[in-house]
Amino acid sequence: MEEIKKNTSQKEKNSAKRKNISPKQAKAIYAESVEPDNTQILEEPATHAAYYANGRQISNDVNDWVILNDAASKPESRMTSFEKIDMIRQGISKRDLEHLKEKTDLDYNQLAKVLSVARATLINKKGKARFDMVLSERIVGVADIYSYGYEVFEDENRFNEWVFRSNQSLGGLSPYDLLDSQYGREEVKNLIGRIDYGVYS
Repeated sequence: MEEIKKNTSQKEKNSAKRKNISPKQAKAIYAESVEPDNTQILEEPATHAAYYANGRQISNDVNDWVILNDAASKPESRMTSFEKIDMIRQGISKRDLEHLKEKTDLDYNQLAKVLSVARATLINKKGKARFDMVLSERIVGVADIYSYGYEVFEDENRFNEWVFRSNQSLGGLSPYDLLDSQYGREEVKNLIGRIDYGVYS
């Protein structure tokens, strides 16, 4: 009987510990920049106190993971392929490109590079005017990466910084360096997925 009580008490303690952290905190691992000795720095999420930055609480609201506010009704990373196809066929508006630009902290030069298009093409479009399917597909692809990254990292600023850091798993390139092609975006998304599940190599 005494042994049963001990086991029950231990289970209660473990349960209490689990309640103090979110499932994401328990599994997520943040990949930082590669140090000069080529050792990859992995940093586990901190406690809830880490969700305060510059005097404001960082929100984990699912709506914060939506990048293209007008076109998407839910985070791009949670949309089905058919939902993305429909969005691409309708065309992404200049206003949604501005949402992407503001959310990701990418300027027009950086956006032009990852979207493989002239800077003027992005700037000259106005308001609700829509981009063609080819460019819209690239915009959705980039939005998908950032949406997934925000969900996994639970911190927009931290993910935005991570995108520009060289990464050992990407051959020393930064995620940003690979965002200009479909296959590169797939590599970045796979890497984020490994971070999400704590399987980082």
